[in-house]
Amino acid sequence: MAEEHYDLDYRLYEQFLGPYNQYTCCFFDDTEELEQAEINKLETICEKLELQATDRVLDIGCGWGGFAKYAASTRDCHVTGVTLSKEQAKYATEYTSGLPVDIVLSDYRELPERFVKRFDKIVICGMIEHVGYKNYANVMDVVYQLLDDDGLFLLHTIGNSDETAVANPWIEKHIFPNSMAPSMLQLVRSIHGLFVVHDWENYGHYYSKTLNAWQSNFERNWDAIKALKSKRLFDEKFRRMWNYYLLSCKAAFDVEDLLLWQIVMSKMGMRNTVYGRVNLHN
Repeated sequence: MAEEHYDLDYRLYEQFLGPYNQYTCCFFDDTEELEQAEINKLETICEKLELQATDRVLDIGCGWGGFAKYAASTRDCHVTGVTLSKEQAKYATEYTSGLPVDIVLSDYRELPERFVKRFDKIVICGMIEHVGYKNYANVMDVVYQLLDDDGLFLLHTIGNSDETAVANPWIEKHIFPNSMAPSMLQLVRSIHGLFVVHDWENYGHYYSKTLNAWQSNFERNWDAIKALKSKRLFDEKFRRMWNYYLLSCKAAFDVEDLLLWQIVMSKMGMRNTVYGRVNLHN
């Protein structure tokens, strides 16, 4: 299960992620600094969702609470973050303390039973890659049930240039069990009849820069990583495995075998206004 990966000692991730704990693509637009790239990515999501102080926001797969903290502190909206990882839930609760944020430990399939009120905005950032192609439609159905009729849904996901039902065997065995990146066709099939797409953008080359920054941080801070007293032994084997994971993924984005998509959607037939970013002019 994916939570096995995310339940690794958080102090490992502290050594290579930026301050907002973004373990997904960061946007290196007019910057070479990971810290600013994290902010660029989080700000882009907030802008695309047209977040307002009155919004109730659901973050399915909230990780360590980085988006929840950024959105709540910059837009003053209420964010409910959901994760399967006990370690992430514990950290995110402390990380967002004092802000209008709730962190929930739950499987996404249980969410319609947990929440009576719908949400104005829903974001899934780096989570759908862990559910398998047979469950994409299930994810979309859950989002449909939880989203307000006039709400917006943003999906941030790695995309596969080929359609496949088989995960990368090395990644599945050593890094992310039961994970795979969706193809465009698989996603389109899963939203058919539920959502309309207002915006679909590819940021794949930013993921190459993101992975390069993570790998550089990982190597620079290796002495601190291997000194961690943790249930998982961070030895030379782990070091080689992690470097291979980060650099092989970087290569896949370099050649556009993998992509990074942000897709903004709303319920089919429910929205009666033009999506704001349509009217942007450079």
